[in-house]
Amino acid sequence: MARNDINATALWWVGPLTVAAAVLLVFATRAVAVPLFGLNGDFPPLTYGGLAFFTVPLVGLGVLVFAGCVKWSARPIPLYRRIALGALALSMLPDAWLPGNVPGATWPAAIALMIAHVAAWLPTVLILTNRALIGRRVS
Repeated sequence: MARNDINATALWWVGPLTVAAAVLLVFATRAVAVPLFGLNGDFPPLTYGGLAFFTVPLVGLGVLVFAGCVKWSARPIPLYRRIALGALALSMLPDAWLPGNVPGATWPAAIALMIAHVAAWLPTVLILTNRALIGRRVS
């Protein structure tokens, strides 16, 4: 196990905070994007339920990945930031595939979903890697 100065026990409260912040930001993104782009709010991936269905478990997985980085890396924050950026890039691929392949999917809807991915990614990276929140290891 690698030694670093992160207080891993802080993840017990920072993890749920991260998931909640990501969901709220994704919902806010949807609330703005649907009327702004004139999108069909009933398109399943753009419903609040559809967004929560993907955001909660995937951001939760991101929290677990960060916990693994804390446990096994001497430099977990830079490692996690690289992993999260790669995951964000990969998460855009299914959205780019939607238009022309899924009924009701349009490019504006796909772009709104991609923006929602960024909206979930931002608090995930900013909260989990915030030294003021994850503190220092208690000996």
